[in-house]
Amino acid sequence: MTFIHFQDVSKSFGQTRVVENLDLAVEKGEFLSLLGPSGSGKTTILMMLAGFENATSGTILMDGERIEDLPPHKRGIGVVFQNYALFPHMTIAENVAFPLQMRGLSKAEIGDRVRQGLDRVRLGHLGDRRPDQLSGGQQQRVALTRALVFEPKVVLMDEPLGALDKQLREEMQLEIRELHRRLGLTVVFVTHDQGEALTMSNRIAIFDKGKISQIGTATEVYDHPENAFVAQFIGETNLLKASAAASDASGTTLVLEGGATLRAAPGPTFRPDTPVMMSVRPERLHLQAEARPDALEMRVDDVVYQGDHLRLHLSRGPLRLFARAERRLASPPVGGTVYVTADPADIAVFPA
Repeated sequence: MTFIHFQDVSKSFGQTRVVENLDLAVEKGEFLSLLGPSGSGKTTILMMLAGFENATSGTILMDGERIEDLPPHKRGIGVVFQNYALFPHMTIAENVAFPLQMRGLSKAEIGDRVRQGLDRVRLGHLGDRRPDQLSGGQQQRVALTRALVFEPKVVLMDEPLGALDKQLREEMQLEIRELHRRLGLTVVFVTHDQGEALTMSNRIAIFDKGKISQIGTATEVYDHPENAFVAQFIGETNLLKASAAASDASGTTLVLEGGATLRAAPGPTFRPDTPVMMSVRPERLHLQAEARPDALEMRVDDVVYQGDHLRLHLSRGPLRLFARAERRLASPPVGGTVYVTADPADIAVFPA
């Protein structure tokens, strides 16, 4: 069931259009991540939904009702910012109580909700402290509790984990995902971190220059990118120039720089000799011990130890690839030869 709907929404700042003809539906209870580089319009979309920015044109619906003319405090939306935005002169309990006081709840109900909220994020024993007495992770949990305590219809998060170190960020990702599942929240989450989006989201909308480049589940956008921008932006990939030697319903034969050939699974068809781009993830390249008709013979230029895997830099004339190899496998010597294959289903082909 569509809960939030942007209908042909655009936003301009002066002569600069940052969101263009956006049509985006968010389901009730969904965790949707808006992913994209800086300047792609994702934070502006969040601010228009929250009511902190006005759309230049178009309509925003929530639960079937237009909300463009509603002030932020009447939209029933909780917001979590990257810098937490906690009041430094208030205690943690007072920070969490603030949105309840603004809504006129009784002292008894405010006290009950504050206690329950802080206990939910394991901070009930710190209610009398001030924000500067808490760690970054604890402050983030307070900001999250404040956004949830008045039981909003939607929670918006604008890169809320960007200021945390890697381990704490990963812990908070799982914590937010668990709260989403347990409380049935509708979450719109802005991030530029691909791993974060893949970990937390039901769906991911990937933005480029104010438009959605692709939207889908984590599996769909990672395994089946619809264009070169998505293939490059989310995860690592080998993005290579090629030409389509033959293309029909059974698949496409690709000729790479230097004359090597690969076969791609059925997809878009191209006329012979059409310039294309192909994408294959490094972990989808397979190293073979011996030469095969479908294998590329490659020279090992470098081997980089990356903890859980080895990163291989490979070349063949003008062709450059990188591949992943399991750490338990014997590392091929630099300067040596390896044979590389790829399943046609793992090769995506786009117009050049």
